Amino acid sequence: MSAWYIFTVLGFYPVCPGSEEFVIGSPAVKKAEMRLSNGKTFTVIAENLSEQNIYIQSVSLNSKDWTTPLLPFSEFKDGGTIIYKMGPQPNKQWGTVK
Repeated sequence: MSAWYIFTVLGFYPVCPGSEEFVIGSPAVKKAEMRLSNGKTFTVIAENLSEQNIYIQSVSLNSKDWTTPLLPFSEFKDGGTIIYKMGPQPNKQWGTVK
């Protein structure tokens, strides 16, 4: 249960045990670093995160726009950076493209 909470705070969590897909959600921290078992680092950044700015406006993964609400493990297993841009209203267009 605590692993699910940590993932949720980071803004993504496993779809189900054994799956390599993670669902993207709103992060609850402005910045965090995960040290992966291969020695690489995966950084989570939530720009403009505040009590009012809790909705995802856009996401970029390793400097590329990320438009789907799913994040395969293969996309971050070698480290990198995911950046969430947060705002006060939901961006209903984000996450609708696969």
